[in-house]
Amino acid sequence: MADRPTLEVDERTERGTRATRRLRRSGLVPGVVYGGKDSESTSFKVNWRDLRQVLAGSALIDLKVGGKTRPVIVKDQQQHPVRDELLHIDLLEVRLDEKIQTQVSVHLEGAEEAPGIKEGGVLEHVTHQLNIEALPTDIPEAIVVDVSGLEIAATMHLSEISPPQGVTFLDDPEETILATVVVPTEVEEPEIEEETELVGEEGEVVEGEEAAEGEEGAAPAEGEAAPSEEAEGSE
Repeated sequence: MADRPTLEVDERTERGTRATRRLRRSGLVPGVVYGGKDSESTSFKVNWRDLRQVLAGSALIDLKVGGKTRPVIVKDQQQHPVRDELLHIDLLEVRLDEKIQTQVSVHLEGAEEAPGIKEGGVLEHVTHQLNIEALPTDIPEAIVVDVSGLEIAATMHLSEISPPQGVTFLDDPEETILATVVVPTEVEEPEIEEETELVGEEGEVVEGEEAAEGEEGAAPAEGEAAPSEEAEGSE
C-alpha cells in the first residue's frame, strides 16, 4: 500500500439540523463518502482536528469506516462564512487504476522577489482552482506557481507552466490567467469648496446689509415726502 494518510471515522446515524449542530458542538464534523460503482454512500462523523491534519497532508486518503478501507479524495467541503470552521465534508471513493477529473488549488510563491512587486506593483491572484485529470495517486496537493520573475504590468497564463508528471490541465492554457502584477492607481481626493455665508447665526442679517436695504427699499417716515415728491416740489 502506498504511503498516504489514513483517516478513521465512525458511521453516523444522526440526521437533521439539530443532530448536526450537536455534533459540531462536540468537536465532530459530519460527512458523507460517496461510493464507486459497487459501493453505496455512507454517512460518517470525524474529529475536526484529525480531519484537518489529514487534509493538509495529501489529496488521496485511505478512509477507514465500517471495517473497510476505501481510497478517497475530497469531493466538496463546506466552510463557515465567517469563522475558520469546517461544517461538512463530502468524500468520493476512487479506483487507483482509473484517471479521474478533479480540482486542485493554485499556490503562488516568490512574490517578494518579483521585480514588479519591488517597483511598487500589486500581485493579483486571479485563478485559485485548476481542473485536472490524473490517476488518484498522481493528484498533487496543489499546483505551485513561481511568480518571482513577473515584471510590473505582467500577466502569467496557464500556458507558461508545465503540469506535474501524470497530470493533464483541462482549462484553456491561453485564456486562463493565473496571476498578474498591476500598477497601483492613485486616488485623488475631491476638493471641497468653502462657501462664504452671508447670513449670520439664527438667520440674522449680517451688519451692513441692513443699511443697504434701508437705503434701497425703506419706506419714508411719517411726514416726510418721498424723494420723487421732494424733487417735484423743488422744481
